[in-house]
Amino acid sequence: MPMKVGVVQFPGSCDERDAMWAVEQLGGSAELLWHRDPSLYDVDAIILPGGFSYGDYLRCGAIARFSPVMQSVATFARDGGFVLGICNGFQVLCEAGLVPGALVRNAGLKFTCKSVHLHVEQSVCRLVDASAGETLRIPVKNGEGRYVADKDTVARMRDAGQIVFRYLDNPNGSVDDIASVCNEAGNVLGMMPHPEHAVDAEVGFRTADGAAVLRALLKAPARA
Repeated sequence: MPMKVGVVQFPGSCDERDAMWAVEQLGGSAELLWHRDPSLYDVDAIILPGGFSYGDYLRCGAIARFSPVMQSVATFARDGGFVLGICNGFQVLCEAGLVPGALVRNAGLKFTCKSVHLHVEQSVCRLVDASAGETLRIPVKNGEGRYVADKDTVARMRDAGQIVFRYLDNPNGSVDDIASVCNEAGNVLGMMPHPEHAVDAEVGFRTADGAAVLRALLKAPARA
């Protein structure tokens, strides 16, 4: 039976359908989860997609963090469920305290849309189907994708294996070239690049490297 992945839809989400399509392309099943409904409908894993939740008012992800569904997502994550936050979803994870750090305006204050090369780090994350040292090419598209954290937090993450991907050519000024981090348990992954736009080399950015993330999500058990 295929893994059932819940994809949360907030007001202003714009990549939820892309995420569902990518999951289904890789053999999973996908179900849309409405932000005001706290039920997760027995899904096996969760994706918080890209977009502009609640119009990015206050800060990106700041209002979405209080949606009824996010209370359930937080419990799901604490119980060992696998959660992937992409772009705006990464921002929501940071605001909810499910992964460390924060996302702020890009260096240069310009929106970035391009294909980037990511170095796979040695990490505790269980949502990457690639070996440390490999390079993946996945697109980014964001205006507030610069990852920030204080030096002590970055050092702790480095020591704990929570840095998952680093940019080889930093597009937004993120500290320590960080593109992706996970929680200490390795079951919650936040990343600015969009793996759902890179699962079919025949379309989009001409790469299928995003499957390394989504395929791992579909292989993961329902609970850690």
